[in-house]
Amino acid sequence: MFGNKSNRDSHLVVDALIGPQVVIRGDVVFSGGLYVEGRIVGKVVAEEGSNAVLTLAEQGHIEGEIRASVVVLSGRLDGDAHASERIELTASARVTGDVHYQVVEMSAGAQLNGRLLHTPPAVAALPAPEAGKAAKTRKAEAAEA
Repeated sequence: MFGNKSNRDSHLVVDALIGPQVVIRGDVVFSGGLYVEGRIVGKVVAEEGSNAVLTLAEQGHIEGEIRASVVVLSGRLDGDAHASERIELTASARVTGDVHYQVVEMSAGAQLNGRLLHTPPAVAALPAPEAGKAAKTRKAEAAEA
């Protein structure tokens, strides 16, 4: 029922399904798993900080920017895709726009009219300025001694 049944997709959780007869005009904000078989004209964005999975089925079509932790594209996307963890373009994917990713998997036959742009992982927090000053002061004192 939900397309590709590979071993790694056996854990696929669908919290919301947009069926093949549904057309949504407007932005969609979601968390969890969103499976799109229909058409969305607008942005599709996962809630900030959620571990969301967006799956665009082979017959699905999104016209707008998408953002999620994990993105699996089998259908048509006209817009940029942003995946903070991983993006997969299956053989039937048709993308017109840039793909921003940390990890990308692209099957033979997938079509991309745009750029693949690697997004570096989030930088770890820098030490507090006082801690940095104290370390520099200790190094300076040790050098003087």
